[in-house]
Amino acid sequence: MEIKALIADSGLLGKALSGNIDDYPDGIVIPVDKPYRWTSADVIRKLKWAACRHFGKRNLKVGHAGTLDPLATGVLLVCVGKATRLAETLQKEGKEYVAGIAFGATTPSYDLEKAVDKLYPTDYVSEKTILEALPEFLGEREQVAPLFSAKSVDGVRAYELARRQYKEKGKAKSDVLEDFDHSVAEALNVQRIHIHELELLDFTPASAGGAVSPGHAQPQRSEDGRGRDSAAPRRPDVDLNLESGPGSRINVADTSGLNLPVATIRIACGKGTYIRAFARDLGEALGSGAHLCSLRRTKSGGFVAETALSVPQALELFST
Repeated sequence: MEIKALIADSGLLGKALSGNIDDYPDGIVIPVDKPYRWTSADVIRKLKWAACRHFGKRNLKVGHAGTLDPLATGVLLVCVGKATRLAETLQKEGKEYVAGIAFGATTPSYDLEKAVDKLYPTDYVSEKTILEALPEFLGEREQVAPLFSAKSVDGVRAYELARRQYKEKGKAKSDVLEDFDHSVAEALNVQRIHIHELELLDFTPASAGGAVSPGHAQPQRSEDGRGRDSAAPRRPDVDLNLESGPGSRINVADTSGLNLPVATIRIACGKGTYIRAFARDLGEALGSGAHLCSLRRTKSGGFVAETALSVPQALELFST
């Protein structure tokens, strides 16, 4: 797909945009490395305020092409001005992720936003059994979206269905649920997805201390000349003081004491694939529960994490 909009990636580091939005008749696309514990909406609010001030526009259109969960990092395509017309097309492009999947425990959200609700044996989970199971997930298949998602069912958001269940049980959202009814997820429409490639990058058995502490992605890799990680995943290059800022309101369950086995898997997939749901399904295929303990989007269409801008770097584009 040919994109005529200005691509504001790492090639524009240190350069400010013109103060006239008319200089960008096709708009601007900014590949942003979304910070950990920020919602996609947090990023849009931050950049929209800066862009409106920079261009002197009160109602400048700013949006994104494919949301990322709060506990995920990586490529989030921010579209400014007329580039917002590209959002739907960009969303249809293929994605690539590096996912950390912990076996032996489930959570209602299938990631660490909710506390563990049930533990499972992991006797059958090994590098060998994971490699044997992965081919079953390649190609086109059906997937049930996570209950805690923005997917709409008969006009009602999935997370609203989840909140109703919490309310009916008389529990607060932050409570540990011993009796959470995962069957409610069956109310969601099953969708067709396509997984193109699956690669097991690493496996840490439980005996080797496979638990993942909240807030930590997979091990750091070597850095390039700009001090950025040259191979995903990594912690975002922003101030992540959890006592303040957008990320402070996002809960992260601590599973570090459970000593769970963890697999790191590269996933290349099509539009609409929920990696949290993939983690759930892989755990079931191995006869053990599983949840997503880290996630990084390394590619979105032709955009890669290595050239994406951190939020501070993206804000520099709108400096006056």
